[in-house]
Amino acid sequence: MFFLSPPYLWLMLALPLLPVVYLWLLRRRGKLAVRYSSIGMVRAASAGRQWRRHLPPALLLLACTGLLLAAARPMARVPLPWARSTIILAMDVSLSMRVDDVKPTRMEAAQEAAKLFLRDLPRNIEVALVTFAGSSQVAQAATLDRASLVKAIDAFQMQIGTAVGSAIVTSLAELFPDQGIDLEEMTFGSKRRGRSLDDKAKPPPQQITPVAPGSYNSAAIILLSDGRRTTGVDTLEAAKMAADRGVRVYVIGLGSVGGPGAMPEGMPIYLQLDEPTLREVARMTGGEYHQAGTAEALRSVYENLGSRVQVQTRETEVTALLALLSAGLALVAGVLSLLWFRRVV
Repeated sequence: MFFLSPPYLWLMLALPLLPVVYLWLLRRRGKLAVRYSSIGMVRAASAGRQWRRHLPPALLLLACTGLLLAAARPMARVPLPWARSTIILAMDVSLSMRVDDVKPTRMEAAQEAAKLFLRDLPRNIEVALVTFAGSSQVAQAATLDRASLVKAIDAFQMQIGTAVGSAIVTSLAELFPDQGIDLEEMTFGSKRRGRSLDDKAKPPPQQITPVAPGSYNSAAIILLSDGRRTTGVDTLEAAKMAADRGVRVYVIGLGSVGGPGAMPEGMPIYLQLDEPTLREVARMTGGEYHQAGTAEALRSVYENLGSRVQVQTRETEVTALLALLSAGLALVAGVLSLLWFRRVV
């Protein structure tokens, strides 16, 4: 916990004076009290209720402590409901996704797990779908229409290559359309010969001020890949772009960590997850890395991510909560004093 206005904490030094003043008032009141004919009788009658005498002042002292802490505007890490509005599902559609070490195939397992993820996700969260192989593209823009997303997932077309970094850049361009993120320029450079007519409408690239990784609370990227980058933008360069914008990237490594595989047609292929790079992407962006070697494990990862992204632990100002609690303690102290002693504390 830390405080946005720490100078107010100096007032806490005055709190020890309150019990001293309270004890002084008790002694003064005792000297001025009416003298009873039988002191022993009075002590016997009040001995069992001594704790009532001190409870309201103790509650009032706690209330004053809470109010002073609230004045310093405390910040704490607390679990809060999902504050993001968009999730980007970036899914690998390279030919290696046809390997059947994850039953029935990696592609079919990924499609079914993604559809289950969409089914369990709250309806007020928009989801966009990005696919990547040798290139990356937005298969479905951010939408609340789950049927459109399922249709796009069922229509995957596999290609050669694995452009992991390009998928992250495409996802960022979808999240920040006004920042002028140009994947083609990052891939081919500013001297590329051909330009689309749509390029005229693209805004110039913006210079952004880097923020803390994982601090952007309006979107997240869930990236699934079964291999290593073979083309496109460097993966860690793209991860740096996401980290500078505060966007978390949750990475799922699908399939075997290393070793040979075979395509259904028998065409030999060597597949090895680039786990160090994928883990580094998650670390740089404040996300998480998960490895799924079976269809059941993949479904479990998506299920865990679905529940995790709905409740996030974030640094939040708790001034109002602390002030409300303090006011409640002061109110209880006043009510108890009126009920027991017919007077305010």
